[in-house]
Parts: sequence; C-alpha cells; structure tokens
Amino acid sequence: MGKLEGKVAVITGGATGIGRAAAKRFIEEGALVFIFGRRQEALDAAVADLGPNARAVKGSVSNLADLDRLYAAVKAERGALDIVFANAGAGSPLPLGEITAEHIDEIFDTNVKGVIFTIQKALPLMGQGGSIILTGSSAGTTGAPAFSAYSASKAAVRNLARTWAQDLKGTGIRVNVLSPGPTATELAKEALGEAGMKVFASMNPLQRLADPAEIGAVAAFLASQDSSFMTASEVAADGGLAQI
Repeated sequence: MGKLEGKVAVITGGATGIGRAAAKRFIEEGALVFIFGRRQEALDAAVADLGPNARAVKGSVSNLADLDRLYAAVKAERGALDIVFANAGAGSPLPLGEITAEHIDEIFDTNVKGVIFTIQKALPLMGQGGSIILTGSSAGTTGAPAFSAYSASKAAVRNLARTWAQDLKGTGIRVNVLSPGPTATELAKEALGEAGMKVFASMNPLQRLADPAEIGAVAAFLASQDSSFMTASEVAADGGLAQI
C-alpha cells in the first residue's frame, strides 16, 4: 500500500515540471490527483501520461473564479480534500533600475495572491490530517541577481507558512514549505536559458540541477504521514545552495 493510498490531492502548476513530477509520485503512492494549470494542451498531455488517477482542471491561480471551479470539481467527485500542493509559480529576470509595475503584478499575482487564495479556498474541503505544501525557493533565502520580485515573492511564501501554521491550530492541518534550488524544468529553461542553467548548476555543492522527480519525492514526503510532526517548516531540496 502506498503512503498516500486513498488520498485526494490538488497540485497547481501540475501539468509540467515539478508539479507534474509530484503528481506522478503522488499517484504512485495511491492518491487521486487533480492537476490545475493554464494550458489545456499541457494538461491533456499530463493526464494521458499520468493515467486514470489524474484529473485536470484548466485555470489560473490568480483568477478566483477559476479556483472556485477547481474546488467545485473536487467536491463533486470526492467530497473532501487531503493534500494541496500550491506549486504554480512565475518568475523572470529584471535587474533593479528596469523593474516595472507589470513585472511586479505578474509575479506577485501568481506567487503570493495565487498561493493565498489557492489555500484559503481549499480549507472548507480539508480536515484532520490534511497537508498543505507551498513551493518556496532557495532564492527566497539567498536572493538572486535580477530576480528581486521573484525572490521577494518566495520570501513571502515562507512567511505565509509560519503564519498559517498558527492560524490552523486545532484543525489538524499542517502547512510546510518545499524550497527547491535550480531545477531542470520548462520554466527554468525559459527564464534562464541554457547558459544561465549551467551557471546556476555550478553554484551548489552537488554541481548540478535537480531533476523534477527529486523534488516530487520531497513533496510526497511532506504530503504523507511520514512528516506528521512537521508544520511551519521549510524543507530545502536545493543541493545545499542556500545552506552554506
């Protein structure tokens, strides 16, 4: 029996990258997984790959009506929710002196506002034993050149977990942050390019990028009862980048 047998999970940004890798691992561990993302083609491809225990709902975490549709679908099929992995994220470089209001809005609408409402709207379906996982980043601790808005948004995510763990006292729901370092995802390739990815790979003691499956494995740990005495914690899966 898998560690998530019979559990129901939502993963935002679940069609590609870390989200898709986590969905695969959750399903292998016995969960039914609803993946949520903006691109129907990517969602369809993910469901075809993940198999019969995957469901897809199209939408954006920055659109509250889309989130309502997501949770209505979960409620209609399963009635309750055990795991929420608020993984959808946005990030692109702009150095100080070139930052625009539009750049700030794009990143914070997804990485902060989107996370807040992803979780707030999930709570009525969750109860004792529930696990909330927020995707942070090593950049939230260390900063990264030209990534001011992204780094600040991930620092905010870290604080959300600290605050929500206190708000959720007595509910039996845990909330933790999973903070990857540079990971070989589609988003990273788009944001950094091949040359940038090589630079980031050289910055950690393991001298490589993470495979999304490695981050998905840590997400499965935080989703399961193996982490039952953890809340308000941050788990760094960053090759040591932000640790030394």
